[in-house]
Amino acid sequence: MKGFALCLFAGLYAVCAMAQVEKEGWKLVWNDEFDIDGRPDARKWDYERGFVRNYELQWYAPENAFVRDGNLVIEARQADFPCPAYREDVKNWRNSREKVEWTSAALITKGKYTFQYGRLEVRARIPVCKGAWPAIWLLGTQHSWPANGEIDVLEYYQHKGVPTILANACWAGDTTDDAEWDSSYTPLTHFTERDPAWASRFHVWRMDWDKDFIRLYLDDELLNEIDLKRTINGKSSGTGINPFHYQQYILLNLALDTRVKELNPADFPMKYEIDYVRVYQK
Repeated sequence: MKGFALCLFAGLYAVCAMAQVEKEGWKLVWNDEFDIDGRPDARKWDYERGFVRNYELQWYAPENAFVRDGNLVIEARQADFPCPAYREDVKNWRNSREKVEWTSAALITKGKYTFQYGRLEVRARIPVCKGAWPAIWLLGTQHSWPANGEIDVLEYYQHKGVPTILANACWAGDTTDDAEWDSSYTPLTHFTERDPAWASRFHVWRMDWDKDFIRLYLDDELLNEIDLKRTINGKSSGTGINPFHYQQYILLNLALDTRVKELNPADFPMKYEIDYVRVYQK
């Protein structure tokens, strides 16, 4: 009975929240409420696979993502199996690891859904243990990184040893190894001092994106405002375009922080839970 009441409350909350957004002139154009247990909806989501970026420790595998009790769960796990990508004669970090010691998942809408301008809302509960690196972000479909543009609605990790919530945007600079960043760093204590149970609760991350600004919020608190007059790709990309005037796709992933020297096995399996993903446009 208690479980039924909680589900009913969550459903009413979701309906009221969407109704309020629609009153503000927004129309829901794409969403996933994760209300059917099993595999994530293949019509909406694809996956990154293997070792992908940043020399990260986790091997991305689709089976580490599943829907249960109304939430998408992305689970990082300790592992021990031969690396399928290992090549003895290849020095690239993606191919030089003989074993996979950690796995996780990264869901993407690339090839299935992109959008330009609008409001993105994601309600989620993030892991905050040492080594956790959950993210809600977007990448452009034009050009390669960073000229395609990156929007980080959420990043959480240990920044200079301090648990931190980040809200960022990135585009190309003037040299080939240069990325221009507009970043916001908010210590986790900013939230936990007001609510000691913050980490046990779900929170709403939001992006409002139009032709002039990207504004990034956490529970309606503005974390960063990016002026798009500044976000013109530099000489390295050869484009001189503004990547945030083009389509972007959504990524949800749980990485393992390369800045943490030793992960604690007691923190695994590590769970990142997403209640819904919604895109609105006017």
